[in-house]
Amino acid sequence: MTSDHTAADIDKHVRVYITVFVALMALTLITVAISYLHLPLPMAVTVALLVATVKGTLVACYFMHLISEKKLIYAVLGLTAVFFVALLALPVFTVHDGYWIHE
Repeated sequence: MTSDHTAADIDKHVRVYITVFVALMALTLITVAISYLHLPLPMAVTVALLVATVKGTLVACYFMHLISEKKLIYAVLGLTAVFFVALLALPVFTVHDGYWIHE
């Protein structure tokens, strides 16, 4: 049984994984450091979500191997993201339902 992967290919992949791991650890430390800045709540949430989005993108692209996938995978992922945002936005559109009845 032979392998198509050379030692150089494996070393390259390991270096990428280690680099992504170090980036994730650095972003985690940045998240903790931001919590000590005592930013206003909306800004703190915005910065935390931005850092979390970068971390999630790194995990999805490299550890879930989405960076080398076909376009159909991206279409399904995009559709999932659209439905996720729609479900998050649903309470915003329904929060005022029924207020006019009590007036």
